Amino acid sequence: MKLQAWALAGAVVVGTFVSGVAGANSDKAAKHAGKATAKVVDAARIQAADTEPGSWMSTGRTYGEQRFSPLTQINADNVGKLGLAWTYRLDVDRATEGTPIVVDGIMYVTSAFSIVTALDPVSGKQLWKYDPKVSRDRDRDGCCDVANRGVAVWQGRVYVGAYDGRLIALDAKTGRKVWITDTVIDHNRSYTVTGAPRIVKGRVIIGNGGAELGVRGYVSAYDAKTGKLDWRFFTVPGDPKLPPENKAMEMAQKTWFGDTYWKQGGGGTPWDSMAYDPDLDLLYVGTGNGSMWNRGVRSEDHGDNLFLSSIVALKPETGEYVWHYQTTPGDSWDYTATQSIILADLTINGEVRKVLMQAPKNAFFYVIDRKTGELLSAEKYVNANWASKVDLKTGRPVESASADWSQKAQLVIPGPLGGHNWQPMSFSPQTGLVYIPTQDAPAVYTPNKDAKYGGKGTWNLGMMPISLPEDPAQLKPLQDMYKGHLVAWDPVAQKAVWTQDYVTIWNGGTLATAGNLVFQGTADGRFVAYAADKGTKLWETAANSGVMAGPISYEINGEQYVTVLAGWGGAFPLALGALSAPAKVKPEARVLTYKIGASGSLPPPNLTPVKQPEPPALIADAATVDAGRDLYNSYCGMCHGPSAMSGGVIPDLRYLTPEKHAMFAGILAGAYARKGMPAFADVLKPADVEAIHQYLIKRAQDLKKELAATPVAATQ
Repeated sequence: MKLQAWALAGAVVVGTFVSGVAGANSDKAAKHAGKATAKVVDAARIQAADTEPGSWMSTGRTYGEQRFSPLTQINADNVGKLGLAWTYRLDVDRATEGTPIVVDGIMYVTSAFSIVTALDPVSGKQLWKYDPKVSRDRDRDGCCDVANRGVAVWQGRVYVGAYDGRLIALDAKTGRKVWITDTVIDHNRSYTVTGAPRIVKGRVIIGNGGAELGVRGYVSAYDAKTGKLDWRFFTVPGDPKLPPENKAMEMAQKTWFGDTYWKQGGGGTPWDSMAYDPDLDLLYVGTGNGSMWNRGVRSEDHGDNLFLSSIVALKPETGEYVWHYQTTPGDSWDYTATQSIILADLTINGEVRKVLMQAPKNAFFYVIDRKTGELLSAEKYVNANWASKVDLKTGRPVESASADWSQKAQLVIPGPLGGHNWQPMSFSPQTGLVYIPTQDAPAVYTPNKDAKYGGKGTWNLGMMPISLPEDPAQLKPLQDMYKGHLVAWDPVAQKAVWTQDYVTIWNGGTLATAGNLVFQGTADGRFVAYAADKGTKLWETAANSGVMAGPISYEINGEQYVTVLAGWGGAFPLALGALSAPAKVKPEARVLTYKIGASGSLPPPNLTPVKQPEPPALIADAATVDAGRDLYNSYCGMCHGPSAMSGGVIPDLRYLTPEKHAMFAGILAGAYARKGMPAFADVLKPADVEAIHQYLIKRAQDLKKELAATPVAATQ
């Protein structure tokens, strides 16, 4: 049994798409926005966010990214009266990861394929919509689906990073395009953008993704008025034959070895978290994993490989390096440090310290002096076997023997999904606790010492492809290993104060409020409120879908609302669909908004069983089926799940219709590219395609036997 986790983006698009601006709505939107205050969002206004607690002006509400709402109308005493005020159906039922922005009477949300929609936050009525027309077959060019985590607003404009790498400025009132700039430095590489932009000192800051597919990471700043590039900071060095771009890259280059890392891209992509301290004038950026994962084929199996898996402090006006802290030196496990960065002032040993907090994938919770980068403390927030502790004198983890998979397969805890992934955590200044969506997610890493960069659109990990048991009885013990938790963490004492346990991983981000509440969506389709101090469950409601995104709260006309984007997808259900059975309700991507006393309701969830079509006859021998399994796991399992079992987001290929079986070769050649299924003719020969097809027929026949032995058919 092998369990080498990894995910890639999906293939089949669900929902309807709106091209460009919904022009008919533009005048209506302008009139609506004209009723709101004439103020614009700028630095002073974001810095003073607590003076207007009814707004949510940036992705973390404040520059410090605490995701804490000072509103108290909804509180621990009355949250049980919370009801659905309105809901809005999003365009694509996948990868729903965005944090809404609510300011000056308009809510801005994003959905998969980077579609931006402006809504009335009181009624949910659509004001305008902008579709950047990201190609629907871009799935092969990125990791973990065509997600978008939100927009930024600034001086009358809305900014969104499109999945294909474009940065787009829109008029906030009408949704009309103001400018577009291309952030991609090399279109022969698989660069993507999934994170929300941040705007600091009139500069739109955006990172990029794609490390698994072989890119060099960087973060860029663009003039908010014109879209002109202001500065760029590379997170890993490039070709050592060329002069380094700056002193930081000169320093980093000394920590890389061999002559292949730059050909593989290097990685270090800053695809999500950032925070800004206006007093220190420092921008903090979290960086990602190496490309390839395997340091043995990336850097001759040694070197810290700066600035992989690091927090880097930069000057926001120039991009100048100030300091860094590397959470995982020489990262070989996909232990990104792109998870939430939160700024706070904590009293530690009787002294008030300006700190930065992060719970990255590697299972350690870090408290760092945000002025100097000094490590103050680090402790495990979930179980981990790759390291015993972090040495506070050196700041380095003390690795265990089980961490080394350079020579043989190793079971490592946590695996690439991490102890905490992108789902945002929050911090309450009232309780002093950080609320972390954590998970137990082990993995077996098996080295591939002969791995070489395979070109655009191919995964480059330096490890053997994904493989899961095909026998349901063997899958069950693996499912039992994967558990989710909501942990209330004391960052001063470095220990858990309370924990809520879930049946599966990949639960949603959190929101803390001054009403002594913590809100979180779950993978099994609920939206829940807990007492922030004690962890008592106070309220829950069905969401019709797994929920991953972070909630927000806002107030209009004296009434407080709580909103979350509900929708399933991402790395876990795509890459390990066979293990995510508890979340197999057909996903429905919606904006869900609640207030006290509301009585709205959702339609019933889609639980209609799908009848399996009669599979064709298997004509291949066992050797061909085995070859097809390996090819499937290398090229198809990243989206459709290992063993051809999806997680309810992308079609389960054991349910192919006779018509699709008949045109199988054409589908892999690009016949369904417009529907989101990319072509593979550049990497798969006709014999490879036929072997994959025969493997899928074998899996369909296995399923037929399983269903015949059970009284209720499984849902697709």
